[in-house]
Amino acid sequence: MRSSSYSVLPARPFRALVVLALTAGAVVTAPTARAETPAPALAAKPYMGWSSWSMQSSKYPGLNPDGDYSYLTEANVLKQAGALAAKLKKYGYEYVNIDAGWWMDKNWKSGFDQYGRQKPDPTRFPRGMKAVADDIHAKGLKAGIYLPAGLEKGAYGDGKTPIRDADGCTTADIVYDDLRTTNGWDSSYKLDFAKPCTPKYIDSQAQLIADWGYDFLKLDGVGPGSGKSGDQYDNVADVAAWNEAIAATGRPIHLELSWSLDIGRAADWKKYSQGWRVDTDVECYCNTLVSWENSVDDRWDDTPAWTRHAGPGGWNDLDSLDVGNGEMDGLTKAERQSYATLWAIAKSPLYTGDDLTRLDSYGLSLLTNREVIALNQGPNPPAHPVTPSDPQQVWAARNPDGTHTVALFNLADAPAAVTADWTTLGFTGKATVRDLWNHEELGTYRNRITQALPAHGSRLFKVTPRGTSPVTSTPYEAEAGANTLAGNASVADCAPCSGERKVGNLYLGGKLTFNDVVVDKAGTYQVRIAYISGDSRSVGISAGGASGTRHKFPSTGDWGTVATVSVPVSLKAGSNTITFDSGTGYAPDIDRIDVPKQS
Repeated sequence: MRSSSYSVLPARPFRALVVLALTAGAVVTAPTARAETPAPALAAKPYMGWSSWSMQSSKYPGLNPDGDYSYLTEANVLKQAGALAAKLKKYGYEYVNIDAGWWMDKNWKSGFDQYGRQKPDPTRFPRGMKAVADDIHAKGLKAGIYLPAGLEKGAYGDGKTPIRDADGCTTADIVYDDLRTTNGWDSSYKLDFAKPCTPKYIDSQAQLIADWGYDFLKLDGVGPGSGKSGDQYDNVADVAAWNEAIAATGRPIHLELSWSLDIGRAADWKKYSQGWRVDTDVECYCNTLVSWENSVDDRWDDTPAWTRHAGPGGWNDLDSLDVGNGEMDGLTKAERQSYATLWAIAKSPLYTGDDLTRLDSYGLSLLTNREVIALNQGPNPPAHPVTPSDPQQVWAARNPDGTHTVALFNLADAPAAVTADWTTLGFTGKATVRDLWNHEELGTYRNRITQALPAHGSRLFKVTPRGTSPVTSTPYEAEAGANTLAGNASVADCAPCSGERKVGNLYLGGKLTFNDVVVDKAGTYQVRIAYISGDSRSVGISAGGASGTRHKFPSTGDWGTVATVSVPVSLKAGSNTITFDSGTGYAPDIDRIDVPKQS
């Protein structure tokens, strides 16, 4: 079951956005995306399709008339498959993914076969799961199915249930003797892979879904993640076993992991799967499919740390893209475009949870915009923030053809202007701008573009530099002896940092002041800051003793990865000071700053 099948997650604060794409000279520094040559057969690009969960989980009138999650039936899945084939298939959408509940009755009671494997509920799927996959395939589409991590409690059968094709093995021989539980809801017993019978159970599950003809498996409640941590909830061995079992079937099956996976185990997720959920459920578990505040908006905070882990063979999954149904989605038009924009530039899989039989014209235009889809499916890397995660943001990526994808975000709940400064992208001068959502050439802009955005609004552009110059900057190391440290601030070793040192312990009044920062002319400079932060942290930045502005820096994913953002700082001609002040909280560690020679 999904993360909120058992409990509704709390709402989280909201924001808004805008997006662009550019062609530039210099590279925007950030953790780079993983690339493999040749591209793997599975997940060479983010997958596209439809998932049943958003409609199953919603309380929108009429969706679940026979009780919670009752939408999931063979008839409804095939109706959506038909609509996908008719409306979206030609744009690249191909997976029809059946989520939690296919083996449960309307009271959410599970059914299992004689070998402890999930058995389709005869009311929901009267012809069984193979017939459904066959019908999906007949439409030229791929079929997806769902399972939770571990051995479900109902499958245990007092430990006497035999394991298929494993002589003498029973369910008592595959779990820990103390029947410790696992997964995000503790709905399963934890599998003990020190016991020789255990892999046989995963093998039997994998062979079953392969025999049914499924092309995709979502394994849910996986830890570390899914709201749980510790040995009891460590399912890396399960994921590795699934990877091996799928390979043994001889059928290519995409393995997707859910939910809120621990970024500290990213190497394992990349090794054993083709995708991983980086966040909570996008659904609001309310009378619409989603809401901006509940968790759609969280992705702007939570995605940046994962960016460097995405690439051919495995992608960061931001969850369902529910932008096609208007009132049912529960979002404004601006929010729907922003939602679609972030998913596209982050190179998340594009799978919608909407009712495809009643897409409105605006939603259809978002889901079928070929330029935006090409951005998501093409060879360009995922975008990342080039300004801090404040209400007005710019995200960007330099593409292999020299263009840049750039996103402007107004995540505030009121209209605001957002500026993309070419300096933050590594060049100065002129660039042409194309609006990808509207398929419109906007003309040539010198040094920057500013857009007025509605609350939670966005734009998506492709920008191509024309006769530009690379940005030249003066570097200043945080650990330099000329700087001033105050409070708890201290210099520490840092192997990935530019001088192999950094300034950390910037907390509860800790300060770092760069002295003698020299510029020729007074003006506002886009100062690039190299930093490390295992979580999202804020810091006040000021120049010359003036009042500072606090900026929230996105997490770099761990305390051993350096990322960069640019912050506008007003400097006078001559010598200046730039201070980083933790205030009453905790600030990121600072590696260095680079001050452009031109404002």
